[in-house]
Amino acid sequence: MSRVLVIGGNLFIGYELVKRLLERSDEVTILHRGLSTPFGERVANIRCDRNDTKAITRTVRDGAFEYVFDNVYDWERGTTGEQVRAAAAACGPGLRRYVFMSSCAAYGEGLDREEGLSPLAGPDNPEVYCRNKADSERALAALYAEEGVETVSLRPPYIYGPRNPFYREQFFWDRMARRRPIIVPGDGSRLMQFVFVRDLVDAAILAAESECAAGKAYNVAHPEPMRQDEFVRALGVAAGVEPELRYVPRETLEMLGGGDFTPPHYFGQYFDRPPITMDISLARRDLGFQPTSHAQALSITYGEYVATDRPSPDFSFDDRVLRGGWSAVNA
Repeated sequence: MSRVLVIGGNLFIGYELVKRLLERSDEVTILHRGLSTPFGERVANIRCDRNDTKAITRTVRDGAFEYVFDNVYDWERGTTGEQVRAAAAACGPGLRRYVFMSSCAAYGEGLDREEGLSPLAGPDNPEVYCRNKADSERALAALYAEEGVETVSLRPPYIYGPRNPFYREQFFWDRMARRRPIIVPGDGSRLMQFVFVRDLVDAAILAAESECAAGKAYNVAHPEPMRQDEFVRALGVAAGVEPELRYVPRETLEMLGGGDFTPPHYFGQYFDRPPITMDISLARRDLGFQPTSHAQALSITYGEYVATDRPSPDFSFDDRVLRGGWSAVNA
């Protein structure tokens, strides 16, 4: 039994991670800003702002944790490399591994990114999220090199699975369930790569325990990227529906008021980004990472979708776009 701190353990990744740690009988503490957790008395709670470096420094120092899993990014204020390093640096001598949840966005852009060979986003990158993730990784790598604090970073692409807080898989299934057409931006060829949340948790635990992982970063994903329209069809297979696709130029979607991160969404939430794809060979070799098949993972995710009550979706933006009579055939 290990003494573990999970920074952010109530929602998506953290929830699945805490469940797995409790199944192993680890002693788990969750650091979060809420008043309660879904786990009741099975976990200890620390109410703390993850961006408050003084408070989090006291927490990790006094807790004498063997493992720390840092999952939280503050989408409103950003979480900087300095803030991440402060948490890792404060851990006591009993720390065995600090596992940081980074993102493929740390690369900034590009296809077939490889750890150690493909550069991370620089200070001139226009996306603050990309800059912060890259800076956080650099800060942790420096901490390992300078002080020997054993850190590991994971770089997932789009994460999906039960309890996804982003309106992504549900966006498409809401439309398929009502036999509505699915709007696809452009010609549907933009590549996307994914990771199942439970596979990501597997990778986090493997990274915490692998003797060769200290000081490294790992791409963690399904091995092959997919076209956007290919992904929508895969969602249809999971739901037992043949989706009707309507291809619409991105310029038109934006002109009509469609949004990527904020509503009205035209292709799910924050789901139409320039492609970043990755090679996962290092995670397979070092960690023994073996992703679930995409079809099986989508089937599990769809089962959670149909079992959960959801508010009625607003299709007014879709209707406005579809009145343009866009072709169902990708020309």
